[in-house]
Amino acid sequence: MRAVSEALESLIELLDLEPIEVNIFRGSNPHEERQRIFGGQVAAQSLMAAGRTVEVGRPHSLHAYFLRPGDPNVPVLYEVDRIRDGRSFTTRRVVAIQHGRAIFNMSASFHVDEPGLDFEIAMPEVPDPESLPTLRERLEPYRDQFDGWFDRPHPIDQRHIGPLPWMHRADAKPIQRLWLRADGVLPDDPLLHTCVVAYASDMSLFDTMLAPHEVGWDDPEFMGASLDHCMWFHRPLRADDWLLYDMDTPTSHGARGLARGTMFARDGELVVSVTQEGLMRLVRSKPAG
Repeated sequence: MRAVSEALESLIELLDLEPIEVNIFRGSNPHEERQRIFGGQVAAQSLMAAGRTVEVGRPHSLHAYFLRPGDPNVPVLYEVDRIRDGRSFTTRRVVAIQHGRAIFNMSASFHVDEPGLDFEIAMPEVPDPESLPTLRERLEPYRDQFDGWFDRPHPIDQRHIGPLPWMHRADAKPIQRLWLRADGVLPDDPLLHTCVVAYASDMSLFDTMLAPHEVGWDDPEFMGASLDHCMWFHRPLRADDWLLYDMDTPTSHGARGLARGTMFARDGELVVSVTQEGLMRLVRSKPAG
């Protein structure tokens, strides 16, 4: 059995929200040097807050908007609105609040498992994750450029297939593929596994939007931010088993880009679909004088 890394233990603690009133939870932040809270953390904590108010059913979809940058120095309050409790579907709305203002808004739906029609596309043929180097190993030659990344703990093991998306190349394609899984064995809590996947889903999508462009996060004339994030959970999953994250970006225009992703279990089952729109703004420097 794989040992649970310290970083994964910290993520589990972040997702163990503190109930402070009926339908109100408080989420903490990691002790890291960041300018803003990682979007996947807020999405995962929001989904956990919603799930804590649902008696039956598992998450099958979420639709969320990033409204303001999160302040990493103060906790986040999550207010849950119990929109509907039906026999098959349960709907929740979650608002994440800091400094008295909403920073994130999510609608999440939960579905009681039932039989039905079944179909899925085939998983792409890719190398096994064990044959690929870790992201830390891939970035080691560029440690000086990604020094902040090495200083932070990483609860998700990532194994990229092909070139890294932020290493700009003239022939870069608008796709990205990688294997990912939690860095250790998680408790057998289906909601926790779903929330960990929600956390991990935001780690690569924006990089896919940037792949075909000659700009990056280190470009002083570029400003990027996630605008919205949508997920559909098709089948039960485990976040501590390998998942293939297959992503592409069909378009970018008008300072916005779109990325799409599908996650496949190791046995080829399609378990999750994801879409995200991002702000891709070019900030032209003013001429001197």
